[in-house]
Amino acid sequence: MLRDAPHASVVGRTGHGGEPEAGPGLDDEAGALRGLPALALAALPLLTTTALPASANTQPSSARSTTEHGLLHSAAAAAPGAAGVRAPLPLFEAIDRLPVAVEHREGYKRDLYKHWNKGLNSGDGCDTRREVILTEAVAAPQVASGCKLTGGSWRSPYDNLVVTDAGRLDVDYFVPLAEVYDSEQAPWSAARREAYANDQASPDTLIAVSAASNRSKSDKDPAEWLPSDGSYHCTYAATWVGTKLRWDLTADDAEVQALLGLAEDCPDTTVVYEPAL
Repeated sequence: MLRDAPHASVVGRTGHGGEPEAGPGLDDEAGALRGLPALALAALPLLTTTALPASANTQPSSARSTTEHGLLHSAAAAAPGAAGVRAPLPLFEAIDRLPVAVEHREGYKRDLYKHWNKGLNSGDGCDTRREVILTEAVAAPQVASGCKLTGGSWRSPYDNLVVTDAGRLDVDYFVPLAEVYDSEQAPWSAARREAYANDQASPDTLIAVSAASNRSKSDKDPAEWLPSDGSYHCTYAATWVGTKLRWDLTADDAEVQALLGLAEDCPDTTVVYEPAL
């Protein structure tokens, strides 16, 4: 499963948090990619993590391709007339559509959002987290019994690293679970929270990144944290906004001001999203 299509929620952009996954080992770390060509990877030294030169004018792809489990992500979502998909919005306009409200953290517990479930294919032995890792691989890893992954390579867009060890990767919630809880307009049902925590119907909700960048982000919003790769900031802002619109989440004043500041440098960035059911 290789991620090779344009990102579903960001169109025509000029550039593109999550809480640490609990516990040690592969079960709590995950992989990342944003469209680095396989031939380019072949020319890189085979290190565990390798920094890549970033270009502000050439953005890596950040969408999932069709998975072998039969889910068509970005190609269907971006197609004209696709059911439920909103027309591309300029980033400023998309930000203006976010409901503004004060955050509310009291009562938050991470286990309110059941994860990870059995994924798109309950019979393949891979949970949602591993399915995301497999989908976003630049070079596919070998999959052994119990969905044990060996080999493969991924690209982490937050810090522009190529990672060749799945044990050094996390699957991040683009809008962290604590931020989602803060931003629910009314308390969600357990089923809706589980749906968010395992959302593979959008290529934006879950993203595989280096463990170090995910731990740095933690549960911070864009007023508090941005990726170290500055060329990814426009895409980051658009994906954050698109995910909040998809799930009908609010934003606080500081968050909105930070997003508007980012949008000043992203005049060609647009957002496409599909509202979650």
